[in-house]
Amino acid sequence: MMGAHHAACGAAAWVALTSQVHVDLTMFAEKAPFLPQSLDIGMGLWDISPIGVVTGALVTAGAAMLPDADHHNATIAHSLPPLSNVMCSGIGKLAGGHRHGTHSIIGIVAFVFIAWLAGLWTHNLEGFGIIYPGAGILSVLLVAFAAKALKIIPDSMRKSPWAVGLAMGVFITFFAPQEQNWFPIAMGVGVIIHILGDMMTTEGCNLAWPFAIKPPKAIRNLPILKQCWHSNGYMTIPVLGHAGSVREWLLLVPIGAYAMFGVGGTLVAMGQSGLTELVAMASGG
Repeated sequence: MMGAHHAACGAAAWVALTSQVHVDLTMFAEKAPFLPQSLDIGMGLWDISPIGVVTGALVTAGAAMLPDADHHNATIAHSLPPLSNVMCSGIGKLAGGHRHGTHSIIGIVAFVFIAWLAGLWTHNLEGFGIIYPGAGILSVLLVAFAAKALKIIPDSMRKSPWAVGLAMGVFITFFAPQEQNWFPIAMGVGVIIHILGDMMTTEGCNLAWPFAIKPPKAIRNLPILKQCWHSNGYMTIPVLGHAGSVREWLLLVPIGAYAMFGVGGTLVAMGQSGLTELVAMASGG
């Protein structure tokens, strides 16, 4: 799966997990009576603040590109030169090459552990309160990766990933969501979404790396199974075909639109809420 598509899937997954939008469909009742009267978009499994939805979506989008840090020519490698080039070269050697260590259960655990450690670094700033420098510093990289890859972000922002990353890193340092463990959860969601996306292509992933669990000989040549469980231990459900296929684009265009709709809707709601508070303060004064 292409880098921008990974990022869009990560953002969409975070929006779906942390928010739910109620859509009224009664206006279509006469022309399409088969439609329900309303539709809830998103699962809203985690009650998180609007700031948590927006910042989490950007962090998860960046995290959804991290497994490809094992490839010297991936989108992430060219995001923040020269740091990203050096980082990807080192991770690629440590992970044993592309779609090995970073695309496995061990990789998921490692990335989440790093995010958890970063989240532990807090500081009580006198006169302000608790700040989160660890999450902020790591967010610089993650948000910059997302800014470089996401096509829904304006060109001016994608051309300056360092500036976007630093700005969001500072914001997260001082105004990180108060929900406990949001940062490692966002990291885990992004990395898992990346691996699932790659498993939907013909190449697949070896979740058990560094081990290779081969299919038993008795069922190795079954028509469907041999396409889903390769002899080298890689597993796949190749509904998207090869990376960058037309099927991938058909799936990712609506997913990207949903991510943009979710983040944009949250920002609008935050703006309206802030405006209401200002009006109330003015009226009270």
